[in-house]
Amino acid sequence: MTGNYTYEEIRAAYEKYYKDEYFIRLLDKDECPQTRWVEGSNFVDIGFKPDKRTGRVVMMGAIDNITKGAAGQAVQNMNIMFGLDESEGLKAAPVFP
Repeated sequence: MTGNYTYEEIRAAYEKYYKDEYFIRLLDKDECPQTRWVEGSNFVDIGFKPDKRTGRVVMMGAIDNITKGAAGQAVQNMNIMFGLDESEGLKAAPVFP
């Protein structure tokens, strides 16, 4: 689907669907996600920008492919399966060099 949506309209859609998701962080306008801010964590940082020329949204995301991609996702799923808080054991701060 394409269209000329404003930044605010797109942000409102992201906020609607991700408002209760602890590990999803929407970045401020014109901020690009960087892996250094999510390294060693279960967080995903999301940035986006409307492209007026094409009527599409350029979406960017950053994850740590070990923690969020495999090990952290397994722990998160196990927590849900056993009725625990989904973030149990995963709230460690990201590693920053």
